[in-house]
Amino acid sequence: MSSDLRTVGRHGLGHRVDRSRLSDYYDVVVVGGGAGGLGAAQAAARRGASVLLVQEGRLGGDCTFTGCVPSKALIAAAARGTAFADAIAQVHRAVETVAATEDDEALRRQGVDVLHGWARFTSPTEIDVAGRRLRSPRFVIATGAAPLVPPVEGLQGAHPLTNENVFDLDQLPRRLAVMGGGPIGAELAQAFARFGTEVTVLESGDRLLPKEEPEASRVIEQAFVDEGVDVRKGARVTRVERAGSEGSRLTSDDGRSVEADRVLVAVGRRPSTSDLGLEEIGVVLDDQGHVQTDGSLATSVEGVWAVGDVTGKLQFTHAANQMALVAVRNALSPWSKLRRRRFDPSTVPWVTFTSPEVGRVGMTEAEAVDHGGRVAYLPMSELDRAVAVGETRGFVKLIAGPRALLRDTAGGRLLGATTVASVGGELVHEVALAMQTNAFTGRLAQTVHAYPTWSMAVQQAAAQFFFEIGGREARPAQR
Repeated sequence: MSSDLRTVGRHGLGHRVDRSRLSDYYDVVVVGGGAGGLGAAQAAARRGASVLLVQEGRLGGDCTFTGCVPSKALIAAAARGTAFADAIAQVHRAVETVAATEDDEALRRQGVDVLHGWARFTSPTEIDVAGRRLRSPRFVIATGAAPLVPPVEGLQGAHPLTNENVFDLDQLPRRLAVMGGGPIGAELAQAFARFGTEVTVLESGDRLLPKEEPEASRVIEQAFVDEGVDVRKGARVTRVERAGSEGSRLTSDDGRSVEADRVLVAVGRRPSTSDLGLEEIGVVLDDQGHVQTDGSLATSVEGVWAVGDVTGKLQFTHAANQMALVAVRNALSPWSKLRRRRFDPSTVPWVTFTSPEVGRVGMTEAEAVDHGGRVAYLPMSELDRAVAVGETRGFVKLIAGPRALLRDTAGGRLLGATTVASVGGELVHEVALAMQTNAFTGRLAQTVHAYPTWSMAVQQAAAQFFFEIGGREARPAQR
């Protein structure tokens, strides 16, 4: 066979592709070069498909340049007591190191062609990139999301910071107002407070981290208060106006106001779906602009799939990558005609990187009430490792429910967990593994854990489903 020809029939594509004509035709075209797009392109290439990845700007997306990597670098630097200028330099070095593993050449070595520019669909099987027409029977939309800046009076005039530009600061703000007490707002609020900034968090809901367990919210709020962060709950910002020569005054609907030198907006994300031509080819979007998919990540148009933040599902890098694996498998495997794989968010863990960290997988206690849930709870103040190192904030909460036939035999099945500790983001994965493998809850209690480790908290909590331990035992879930 000529070296110009590539046989891909064994992967279910059923044809031979002339490499000399790949400038116009690919087995798979991925639109968007963030976590989901990179994962999809790499997965398709591993299956032997010819792949094009289209991205406006550098590869890597939000996580590499404005999300996971820079924020965790900044958080770590703040915890070490690094000066702000040095911390920002460390952030940029970390970003460039990671970005180098995801650049065009790195992708080409993996069999993925890269084209930079804005893609617009002209039909379900064709896109236009700066006048260049590219055809494919399979498209994966992975254009991600961007910070949502709400239409608050005067906010734009304050030149607000978001996660897209906060890491470009060259001077530490003396006063910072953070709109939003979710994961992004909470992480950055604590980091800036540790650099010495006077930080006020304005959260419109009744608690920080509103999607987490109420106990987790209380722990993080107390940690913030102890570190000097002014936490204002039930405070929806309604107006922003100039205060002094460079500052801003934010007024909330409770009548209170706060003055700050800079405003950081972290109230949510909006999908990047405008001007892609999606609705024109029949792709259905929801009222917020997210691409609607079924459980297999297929859109309303045959041959078009969507993964990552643009779908409005779990908005995490690792979730986007898992979605990419599912979508590409369904798009390319011949067996998918018989049965498609589905993306299951119930076993995907996530972490809020405050101090202490908040790890989470599966249901909350309130969600488990309708599933016959039982709850085991262990405060870190009762864990020997936490006591030994003086880091007793937090807890481990495990939630189990009955199996279809065996009911609560061997502890039943795990429905979810929340782990709040200095290493809460690490503790949650043992539970996620047990959930992914459908293990009995009792396996966590049976597994020998080294003493004195943080992970013994999981074992001790799991034991409560079988007997009283340290005066604690499992109880029915409550709303």
